[in-house]
Amino acid sequence: MTEFLIFGFAFAATAAGVALMRRVGRSARLIDIPNERSSHAVPTMRGGGLAIVIVCLGLYTVLGLVGILTINWSFIIGASMVAAISYLDDLYSLSAWIRLIAHAVAAAILIYGTALDKIHLPGADILAGVGWISHVVWFLWIVWMINAFNFMDGIDGIAGAQGIVAGLGWVAFGILLGDPALYLFGGIIALSCLGFLMHNWSPAAIFMGDVGSAFLGYSLAAMPLTPIGHAKSPGWLMPAALSFLWLFFFDSVYTFVRRAVRGEKVWLAHREHLYQRMVIAGYEHGEVTLLYTALSVFTSVLFFTAYWFRGNAVLLLLFSYLISAFLVMVALLRKKH
Repeated sequence: MTEFLIFGFAFAATAAGVALMRRVGRSARLIDIPNERSSHAVPTMRGGGLAIVIVCLGLYTVLGLVGILTINWSFIIGASMVAAISYLDDLYSLSAWIRLIAHAVAAAILIYGTALDKIHLPGADILAGVGWISHVVWFLWIVWMINAFNFMDGIDGIAGAQGIVAGLGWVAFGILLGDPALYLFGGIIALSCLGFLMHNWSPAAIFMGDVGSAFLGYSLAAMPLTPIGHAKSPGWLMPAALSFLWLFFFDSVYTFVRRAVRGEKVWLAHREHLYQRMVIAGYEHGEVTLLYTALSVFTSVLFFTAYWFRGNAVLLLLFSYLISAFLVMVALLRKKH
């Protein structure tokens, strides 16, 4: 019963917070003016993700202080840093290097506070005893997903919907593991994103902004590093994170590599992500968001299937990743032709 009250509060508080921002916060610095790289045609307020940050971090901190879940202070510090620099970017358009340095410091704080010394996969401990290599892997994962969420938050509803799917995935997995730190915070993220989505579904009345997307990327990438979960079922936590976030990871990596091979300046804003190219090809925002959401549910369901049956788990996970990526490419090519 307590969980439902917490989740209900996360939904209501975020929905109300975003509504309040829409009413009183229309600063000229927070109006997103369409340009040649935009996927929207009407000036729209951004920065609505600040409500997600306040609700999620606030509830996480309170629940930790009262002993309902195990609190990770390095996560709170890192997440606050990511949110703060991202909100400043929403206001003043900071240099990409300033943002990246802040992301790197936030990732380092989390990794230092968690004290990991190996990489786990189902049935195996990888890089056991070679802590610095595992630290590099976790560092790259966190920094990449912060930016991947930012890259992927370019059409109505897509980042909020991904946050709902990933958050609910952690709810289910946290319940299976008996880990309150996973299922409570996962539920808070999911319901907070749902509250935001009430204002962001196509046509969006407000955008999440970097403050929301970067915070979600950091938080969802950090879920495998919760202290209780890491001790109970370490081999499945990283595959869970990747499965819940797979399409955001795939689209961002594919686009980055494609642009790098073509010699383009990969740090500059563009409209070449697969989801953006689908909109350019003629899909509606809602159609693309629903496709990505459905395929994220698909990879999440196959993750749980692999977890339950264990046999050929790695092959099943790889199949889910490949088939979902293939279906996105097919959808794009079908519309273009």
